[in-house]
Amino acid sequence: NNFLYDGDMRADGYVQVALDNRGTPALKGAAWRKAIYRKNGQVNIRDMAMGAKKILELPYMDKTRTAVWGWSGGGSSTLHLMFQYPDLFQTGIAIAAVTNLLNYDNIYTERYMGLPQENMDDYNKGSAINYARNLKGKLLFIHGTGDDNVHYSNAEMLLNELIRYNKSFEFMAYPNRTHNISEGEGTWEHLSKLYSNFLRKNCPPGGR
Repeated sequence: NNFLYDGDMRADGYVQVALDNRGTPALKGAAWRKAIYRKNGQVNIRDMAMGAKKILELPYMDKTRTAVWGWSGGGSSTLHLMFQYPDLFQTGIAIAAVTNLLNYDNIYTERYMGLPQENMDDYNKGSAINYARNLKGKLLFIHGTGDDNVHYSNAEMLLNELIRYNKSFEFMAYPNRTHNISEGEGTWEHLSKLYSNFLRKNCPPGGR
């Protein structure tokens, strides 16, 4: 079951799907794993979108009620999918997301993307912030201001970009919480309620 949802998603009528995109350490060989080199935010996002399109062809799937969510790198993927494929997902919840690859630590980013001085085009194409103008659906964006992994500047830069293009969205900042957003009395319960209520409101479960 979904660890953030404050209930039983299956019993409530949701269908949950997880996809292995290229770049994940699945047992599919080196070419599968290495395809993401210098293409983070491109190859993997297209794989997720095309996989979702295929799944939505199933007769019991409702194309008008599709949601995507993720945390950290998954939050980045959520933003990409909401921005690059705005007609595929109506609802998204992105938590602690890297919005600009230039804002993340070089020991990780340069391992997969090369040096920005040599590969700036792919850094730009792989950064969700550069597609923010395309947002159509309902987005909940969450970040801890004391994030010790994905710096809060990622959130502020994306907020300014969404404001620039007059996009409607919801945002929750958790004061001085780290990347886990777990510090402080009641924090986890609050996050779970926020997440669950947003999902139920914008992507209501159950058959029609």
